[in-house]
Amino acid sequence: MIRNGRGAVGGAEQPAPEGRRAVRVWCDGCYDMVHYGHSNQLRQARAMGDYLIVGVHTDDDITLTVDGRDTYEEVKQAGRYRECKRTQGVSTTDLVGRMLLVTKAHHSSQEMSSEYREYADSFGKPPHPIPAGDILSSEGSSQCPGGRNPWTGVSQFLQTSQKIIQFASGKEPQPGETVIYVAGAFDLFHIGHVDFLEKVHRLAERPYIIAGLHFDQEVNHYKGKNYPIMNLHERTLSVLACRYVSEVVIGAPYAVTAELLSHFKVDLVCHGKTEIMPDRDGSDPYQEPKRRGIFRQIDSGSDLTTDLIVQRIITNRLEYEARNQKKEAKELAFLEAVRRQAAQPLGEQDGGF
Repeated sequence: MIRNGRGAVGGAEQPAPEGRRAVRVWCDGCYDMVHYGHSNQLRQARAMGDYLIVGVHTDDDITLTVDGRDTYEEVKQAGRYRECKRTQGVSTTDLVGRMLLVTKAHHSSQEMSSEYREYADSFGKPPHPIPAGDILSSEGSSQCPGGRNPWTGVSQFLQTSQKIIQFASGKEPQPGETVIYVAGAFDLFHIGHVDFLEKVHRLAERPYIIAGLHFDQEVNHYKGKNYPIMNLHERTLSVLACRYVSEVVIGAPYAVTAELLSHFKVDLVCHGKTEIMPDRDGSDPYQEPKRRGIFRQIDSGSDLTTDLIVQRIITNRLEYEARNQKKEAKELAFLEAVRRQAAQPLGEQDGGF
C-alpha cells in the first residue's frame, strides 16, 4: 500500500468528530489514463467519509467475479455500498479515439468529423439492444439510448460553471504566500505533470501556484498534429483537480508578459525541462521573467510525456480495442442479468420467500 499524504494537504487520516468512529471509504477501479472524471469520482468518494483508500486493479478492469457475480454484491447486501455521480462527457475510450484518428474535432469551436463520429458510435453497441432507461451504472443511474454501455461509451463534453466550482479551491493568495506561475498545455494530465508541480510546490514554504493553460489553437501551433488531445475546458478541470494548484488561468497568453506578472503579483515563474518554443514573432516567451531574475527551470525527474502516452496507445491499438470490447460485453451481460432479475416477481428472485 502506498500512503498518500502531506499533512493537512494530503491524505493523512483525519480524526473523526468527537463521539463517532472515523468513516473509512474504499473506492476501486482501473484508472487507466487518469482524467478529471476519475478525479471527480474520488472527490465524491472522499466527501463520504473521513479517510479514502483507493484500490487500483490489474490490466483487466473487474466488473464481475470469476463465477459471474457482481463484485460489489457483498457490500451491497451489507448496506455499505454508495454510488458516485458519473461525470458526463469524458471517457478513456474517447481520449484514445482522438489519438488514433488524429482528429481536431475535440478542440474548442470545432465540429465533430464524420470519421470521429463513426468511431464514437462503434463502442457501446451490444449485440441485443437493451431498452433505454433499463441500465444502471456503478457511478450512478443513466439512460443509455440503444443499450449503450454507460461506462465505456463515448459522450460529448459539456462544460458548466458548476463543474469548475466543484474542482476550484476558491482561495485568494494570502499575505506571506509565494505566488508561483507555471504555464503550458498540461495535456492528458499525467504523473510527469504532477511530479513537476510537486517540485514547484516545494520551492516555497507557503506556495500559491497559478497554472496558465494555453488555448487549443496555441497548443496546436507549437505542438502540431492534433494536439492538444484534451481541449481547454477538459484540461482546466484536470489541472484544478491537482492539490498543488491553487488557481488556473483559462486561455493564458503564450508569452509571460509584464502585465501578467503584475496582475497576479507573481514572485516566481517556473518551467519544466521540455523545449521552450519561441513565440510567433520569434521571441522568447519567458524573456520578461528572465530579465527580472525570477525564472526557474525545474526537472520533474519523470521521463513520461504526453507524446509517449500517445505512442503507447497507437502501438497497442488492436490490443486495447480487443480489451475494451471484451470488457464491455461482460458488463452488458451483467446489466442484462440485473434487468431480468429486477423484472421477476419478488417471490421468484434468488433469496425470495
